[in-house]
Amino acid sequence: GSEVSLIEASRGVLPREDRDAAGIVEEALVRDGVKLICGGKAAKVEKRGEERVIYVECGGEKHEIVVDEIMVAVGRKPNVDGLGLEAASVRYDGRRGVEVDDQLRTSNQRIFAAGDVCSKYQFTHMADAMARIVIQNALFGFIPFVKGKVSRLVVPWATYTDPEIAHVGKYGHELEEEGVSYETMKVGLDDVDRAILEGETEGFLKVHYRKGKDEILGATMVGRGAGDMISEATLGMVNGVGLKGYAGTIHPYPTVGEVFRKAGDGFNRTRLSKRTKRIFEKLMAWQR
Repeated sequence: GSEVSLIEASRGVLPREDRDAAGIVEEALVRDGVKLICGGKAAKVEKRGEERVIYVECGGEKHEIVVDEIMVAVGRKPNVDGLGLEAASVRYDGRRGVEVDDQLRTSNQRIFAAGDVCSKYQFTHMADAMARIVIQNALFGFIPFVKGKVSRLVVPWATYTDPEIAHVGKYGHELEEEGVSYETMKVGLDDVDRAILEGETEGFLKVHYRKGKDEILGATMVGRGAGDMISEATLGMVNGVGLKGYAGTIHPYPTVGEVFRKAGDGFNRTRLSKRTKRIFEKLMAWQR
């Protein structure tokens, strides 16, 4: 029953996410009655009697919002003060945290670090994965072939909006910046029977794969329970399973997870050239 205004400094919500996926969440927020002020700059807050007033400018338009409560989300910084890191010769930065190498060793080779204090991915599951690397390297680091490295990790994450957004691997714009040739397979949830039955067709699965090869480079899913299902894409990337593998994997019917099989089927169809199609047509006609 509360009236909610969301002031976002960038031009849209979830600026780091896939723009198609973020657009669906933005539409859902507006539909739920949230007033969005995107691109808001120079916000100022003052008390006017018993009222709290926010002044913000967006695109040359000035807004005055009277509110009961204000929630501020401005990011995080590592808590490294008072740890005596200087005495241990451990280098750190007040904004980025403790400096570590790919094996999570600090500048003091006898000290390791893991989690938000040294990671650009500030997720609980990432901290867990890094802790496993620390244990592996601290106990068995003297054996070259068992050393764990952060660069080998395939990291998924989820944003628990409604609908949820989940992602793993590279975004399209990152692949373009790196000069990687890729293609994209996109399947809407309005093509998945379980989503249709439950009235949850708002969303999609988008998979980027290397052009000319069956190698998944990244995947984004938006929809109810996307955070639970992105692990299927993560498992494929970690174990080198491409879209063809999803097409050949039976999924229970009806489940939303079938969207992965449909993406695999779509990939298989792209492999049928015009010449191949003509050959199949002639074979089928001959069999008749």
